[in-house]
Amino acid sequence: MTYPRTVIKAHGTGNDFVIYFDPTGEYEPTPEEVRFLADRHFGIGGDGVIRLTRPEYVSDVSEEQAKEFHAQGADWFMDYRNADGSLAEMCGNGTRVTAALAMREELTRATEEEPFALATRAGIKYLTSLGSVEGLGENVFRIDMGPWKLGAREELMVTLPGGGEQGMGTFADMGNPHVVTVVGEPLVLNSLMGPMGGVGTGFGIGIGSGAGISVNTLPDVPDLDLTRTPRITPELPAGQNAEFVRIDAMDKSADQGEGSGKATMRVNERGAGETLSCGTGLCATGAVLAERTGVKHWTISVPGGALLVDVEEERVLLTGDATLVAEVELL
Repeated sequence: MTYPRTVIKAHGTGNDFVIYFDPTGEYEPTPEEVRFLADRHFGIGGDGVIRLTRPEYVSDVSEEQAKEFHAQGADWFMDYRNADGSLAEMCGNGTRVTAALAMREELTRATEEEPFALATRAGIKYLTSLGSVEGLGENVFRIDMGPWKLGAREELMVTLPGGGEQGMGTFADMGNPHVVTVVGEPLVLNSLMGPMGGVGTGFGIGIGSGAGISVNTLPDVPDLDLTRTPRITPELPAGQNAEFVRIDAMDKSADQGEGSGKATMRVNERGAGETLSCGTGLCATGAVLAERTGVKHWTISVPGGALLVDVEEERVLLTGDATLVAEVELL
């Protein structure tokens, strides 16, 4: 067995994990063990498994990478695995939960003056403990999620397998791949989807001539069937998280100077299915909404709660709660 006898059940706005502290590198789990721990019927249950350990104890981190992490002040690594046992580059909610565990183990105080530098497969992330914040929770952390990158607006077809409803999504890179679809706004193309290999899109979708067609047949966000993984056309090689968001309100005259907005989101995560929250997905959604509307500050509600997403030119900040629920002793 390559996981400890005692683990912790935790969640960040309902995105739940099995997490444990491994300071000596003894407990790198196998994919089969991850699937067992994350199994909601035969194991403990979670959207993923997190091991907090040193960078040099992670098998897919090179010696050079580990040294660079330490040189930049990141002595601890979030070794995150999806519920299906696959490795994941990043997990925004997972970083907050990991920071909560690091504070419990007295590895950091995560203050404004000295944020917690956490190494991940998507680079170093910096977290600050904010304590209790009204509307967000009792153990709130702000994380600098780093740079974001978007593909062309609405260049990917997103289809729900159950009923065949469709919309157009935008690719967003937050260290892991996302496709964000805005729901509730009619979208009519003045051309038909042409053959693969056309000009003007980053994914090789050709646009030909033809009559206007509506490609947004998705229901409202609460009514989406996300029990099955949405299909993306063209298919992304490494898969993706798929977010669906509805804009609820915007105020472009807000004091922040770039306005503020409220939105509602749901997500189907790669390797986990639908989850109650997704940190990188929230950031990807905020970036897509900022590009679309010019509004940079969003309160986004997910089934697990509400979080703040602040989109800046060079980075995205994510603010939300993290809860260590219970210690679990495995028999």
